Amino acid sequence: MAARKDIDGSASVPEFYGKELRWKREELGLTLRETVEGSFYGPTYLSEIERGQRRMPKDLAHHVDRVLRTDGFFGRRCEDARKARRRGHADYYVEVLGQEERAVEIQHWDPALIPGPLQLEPYIRAIVRAAHPYESADKTAAKIAARRERAWVYEDPKGPESWIVLHESILRQPLIGANEMAEQLAHIVEVAGHRRFVPQILPWNAGAHPFLTGTTRFMTFADAPPLMYTEGMYHGEVVDDPGLVTRYMKAYDRVRAAALPPQTSLKMIEEAAECYRNGREGD
Repeated sequence: MAARKDIDGSASVPEFYGKELRWKREELGLTLRETVEGSFYGPTYLSEIERGQRRMPKDLAHHVDRVLRTDGFFGRRCEDARKARRRGHADYYVEVLGQEERAVEIQHWDPALIPGPLQLEPYIRAIVRAAHPYESADKTAAKIAARRERAWVYEDPKGPESWIVLHESILRQPLIGANEMAEQLAHIVEVAGHRRFVPQILPWNAGAHPFLTGTTRFMTFADAPPLMYTEGMYHGEVVDDPGLVTRYMKAYDRVRAAALPPQTSLKMIEEAAECYRNGREGD
């Protein structure tokens, strides 16, 4: 049997946290499967936390504290490990990042913006400066870098299957210069052509539909119930009530039904990119 790789607890806060978790679990003679039994999470997920590769959700931390009889230690410290890994992201979004990493499918709706993992640097900078006009250049740069690090969500062939519905106004109302907007839209087309990313455009004249406002994302998992995340400019909320998530997912299905077919949508994005490239904005 191959030797188990040790964890360097000095490398970072998450690695230190994970090493303590493994030490306590093994001290009690428990396997990964025995430790997560009765939770919504699988042994692989716990193993990745022990190696510092994933964050510890609060509900799992409290479960682990009960099983390992650690008097709330991992529940109290999971926030420290979470914050240590997520520089450049808003506090309210940190929980979503951990869930995003283990999702097997992501469905996204946005009435105003291209999803974060598909955004290129000029587009990100415009959004960040609009929301935070007085912050330092260093903070803006950190946010840009953090968002670009999430490109794997749609670009990694091993990433989650993705289905995105965008409002047509995103194509017609540029947030950046024409050449930059052309590059941004061409990037979407390129990424869509390389992996399991399905885009749909909801036409501007589609009429009344669910989700008239607000970014919404659904995440499904192999070892846990689905979640919904909705976001405003300065806040975000995770919804985990199964009945409510199901209700919203049915509404999302109605939005998809009202949107254009994927190939037609992709062609529309290509044409919009070409218009910006040729100086015909908004055509």
